[in-house]
Amino acid sequence: MQLKSLATAKMTAKAAALFAVGALTLTACGGSSTPAASEGGIQLINAGKLTVCSDIPYEPFEFEKDGQTVGFDVDIAKEVAKDLGAELSIVDSSFEAIETGTALTQCDLGISSISITDTRKAVMDFSTPYLDDDLALVASEESGIGSLDDAKGKKVGVQQATTGADYAQEQGIDAQQFEDTGLLVQALQAGTIDAALGNQSVLGYAIKDDPKFKSVEEFATGEQLGISIKKGNTAMAEKVNGTLERLNEDGSLEKFKTTWFGEAAK
Repeated sequence: MQLKSLATAKMTAKAAALFAVGALTLTACGGSSTPAASEGGIQLINAGKLTVCSDIPYEPFEFEKDGQTVGFDVDIAKEVAKDLGAELSIVDSSFEAIETGTALTQCDLGISSISITDTRKAVMDFSTPYLDDDLALVASEESGIGSLDDAKGKKVGVQQATTGADYAQEQGIDAQQFEDTGLLVQALQAGTIDAALGNQSVLGYAIKDDPKFKSVEEFATGEQLGISIKKGNTAMAEKVNGTLERLNEDGSLEKFKTTWFGEAAK
């Protein structure tokens, strides 16, 4: 009950924050919804700023540390902003708003470990993929869970509106849904759920130093992560893809992977 209340409160707070960004945007534009132009000719919602929506916390992609928002996605977002000659501004949004495209009414981009799916491509455009990220089931050692079949009938948690939630449903698992992965991991650590199903990158990171938990099974779903862009914004897509190409060619992307996921990162 406490975790559910926290999730509800967090969702309300994120919705309010996103609304506030919208209000600021309208003020900055003198009451108009027309985006301001950046120096590079790319249309930005707020002049001189690249406004990015992320679901925080989602370690190691985006989370707060020492008063700063850091992580793998944040490093990439900084590079996109640099190439645009803009200041990076990160908005904490619910993942539901991000994956449905709603967040793109108030943000220039969504960078939040977003798996590219046909359903999502119907409402938003994506950059070229920047990370392969299949699903995994992690569980406590004492749960007795050794496979996905073992998890059926147990308390399994997922993050709502994610491919992990969809996969659990497809496999006949009645999973408890959490508003963000931070709450999901807290529930796993507190023992209120026996296992969690989600992307292997974030769940593997969450349990890597805790011997009480194990990675039970991985599922080769072929998922790839991309940066979401408002549908039809080809100028922004070309700029973002140009940054990702540069990061691949100069080795920066591999460096970011090693920093946040370790040497074994894909």
